[in-house]
Amino acid sequence: MRYLFFFMIVALALYVISNVFHRPARESIMFFPIDPAVQFTQAKTELSLQSKKNDDRYIIDWLVTSNLDRPAYLRQDISLLFANGRLLATQSKWKENGQMLIQEKKIEQKDSRLFQAISYHQGELHNNNDIRSSQKMSGDRLYVIDSPFMPLQSFRTPRSPSEKEWEQTLNKTTKSLLEYTTKKASDHFSLQKDQYYHLYLPELIAYNEQPFMDLTLEQTERMIGNLWEGLYKNYFLGIKKRNGTTVSPIGSTIPLILISKDYRYLLVITETADGEPIRLIQLLQFPQ
Repeated sequence: MRYLFFFMIVALALYVISNVFHRPARESIMFFPIDPAVQFTQAKTELSLQSKKNDDRYIIDWLVTSNLDRPAYLRQDISLLFANGRLLATQSKWKENGQMLIQEKKIEQKDSRLFQAISYHQGELHNNNDIRSSQKMSGDRLYVIDSPFMPLQSFRTPRSPSEKEWEQTLNKTTKSLLEYTTKKASDHFSLQKDQYYHLYLPELIAYNEQPFMDLTLEQTERMIGNLWEGLYKNYFLGIKKRNGTTVSPIGSTIPLILISKDYRYLLVITETADGEPIRLIQLLQFPQ
């Protein structure tokens, strides 16, 4: 009986160890220390306007591709598409023992809009009991002009006086919405914005390969990886409201990232489609 008990304990221990270090692959975002030897050879998000227009509507083609320089235990990409400051649609894909991912979605829209997309590409790599990761972000923006006074058109960078005017108009529309909802959230949560570094989620791409102010590149990568892990669980999959219900993020505003200047924590601020301010808190813990 004593030997049976001993073998049961050993079997349980082996089962726990196996599940900790060899968890079943599944769609998820979990940050692990970055392996500097592993690189993405391609990471791209591309928005394009299809020329055909039916019933006063047009189609936006949204393509997300990535390729790691080697197969990974788990490859996963997620992507967010915003229009005039609000979340329009999401994409996600994952693959066991994968290397390359391709996903594409066609979105039907109308009226003039500023489209902004940002994607997070990740590979999870296992070497015995050592788990590492590789990550990269990509993004794109596209201005679409849908006016009865001119042909349907799109651009990324304005090249004519008319396009410059439309760029200013759509930027102002998006900025006004985000400034209004940010002030509403700041008042609601009594936030002092001068205590934080702040940027909107699409601006995070600037720190793909350069450190955030006062941080090392390793610390920046950890902060970004942890941020996307939190965004996936608490934004991408659904937003938990104060009453305990979980709602779709579609229609919510572009997340505002507030990073405390002492780097103790960061906040993610957004507003749901029905107007409720949401604050997500994430502690920042950097290895000494």
